[in-house]
Amino acid sequence: MTDSLQTADAPAPETDVVPGDLMSKFDGLIAERQALLDSGVRDPFAIVMEKVLSPTEAIIKGKKTILLGTYNYMGMTFDPDVIQAGKDALDQFGSGTNGSRMLNGTFQDHMEVEQALREFYGTSGAIVFSTGYMANLGMISTLAGKGDYIILDADSHASIYDGCKQGYAEIVRFRHNSVEDLDKRLGRLPPEAGKLVVLEGVYSMLGDIAPLKEMVAVAKKHGAMVLSDEAHSMGFYGPNGRGVYEEQGLEGQVDFIVGTFSKSVGTVGGFCVSNHPKFEAIRLACRAYIFTASLPPSVVATAAVSIRKLRHAHNKRQHLWENARTLHGNLKALGFKLGTENPDSAIIAVILPTQEEAVGMWQALLEQGLYVNMARPPATPAGMYLLRCSLCAEHTSEQIAEITAMFTAAGRAVGAIG
Repeated sequence: MTDSLQTADAPAPETDVVPGDLMSKFDGLIAERQALLDSGVRDPFAIVMEKVLSPTEAIIKGKKTILLGTYNYMGMTFDPDVIQAGKDALDQFGSGTNGSRMLNGTFQDHMEVEQALREFYGTSGAIVFSTGYMANLGMISTLAGKGDYIILDADSHASIYDGCKQGYAEIVRFRHNSVEDLDKRLGRLPPEAGKLVVLEGVYSMLGDIAPLKEMVAVAKKHGAMVLSDEAHSMGFYGPNGRGVYEEQGLEGQVDFIVGTFSKSVGTVGGFCVSNHPKFEAIRLACRAYIFTASLPPSVVATAAVSIRKLRHAHNKRQHLWENARTLHGNLKALGFKLGTENPDSAIIAVILPTQEEAVGMWQALLEQGLYVNMARPPATPAGMYLLRCSLCAEHTSEQIAEITAMFTAAGRAVGAIG
């Protein structure tokens, strides 16, 4: 027996590597997180809200904290009518459905929320999914099959990429928000092939909007259908709050609109609406719809009431835009580098040069009583670290002033501004 082999009774040498351990691939992430905690910084991705006081305030680590990172754009989470609808549904239908929509999981409130979506968007068809992620996963993987092409923005959300991976279509990416690159790549594809162009009204990291009007025109020129994810624009973009596509006059030209209940609607769930005459066939073919449990009645009941109220929430829309313009202007005047030149959406991204500076500023803000999202690769482009702020229609002018003061103090403490 050679020295390289062990005898049966010899002890194995100590090692941190266990052959075949599928968890070993995460060692780098574990070490990075531990180094962060050892430096005295709280984990930005493990925040616990001990109590939520309103759409704009919560208790975090025993301290009252302004919420500026929740996507609660229209502040519907504490609307009395919305809350009452959920309580009534709990009393009438219980806590859950115990099945998929295809089996026993369709209750009256599921039908009601789909009708509310048809009314809100002015479409003939609406299908509700369990989350916005599942809506993208299901629609994209079902619409484009073998021999078809999906053409998507390189900065698309993870759910869009995962929808592409779930299906069998060929995937083509184009440069972020580049109408020219989209045109060029569509022009290289077989004219007779089925093509789905996937766009987003508002991109969630930087808060920038897509030039949908030009992109839809290019897509139609090449015979492609268009799906627009309006998750981060529903409720406050456009005359009726339908999204960027409505603001840019594209109703009737976008084939499928995907959205979520977890942003402006204030609960959980996802959906797709369309005027396509064969749209209902999606229910018979979409695995993300057929093989997952349906949403609890209390959730869809709250969503239906919220959506119907959002149709008439003109004052809320106006105040949200006022908040976005004010805070964006304040942070820009202070010298922060922002994700967009102008306040294009309710998302304001404050870009920092290093992860250390981003984490340090995030911690400084939290200690003052302000919660924002910290984002880093792979959620952001390589080498980009940012603090993402999400404005709410319920933020008061006084809170915006307080937020500005907190950013001033934190920015100076870490050297981000003078």
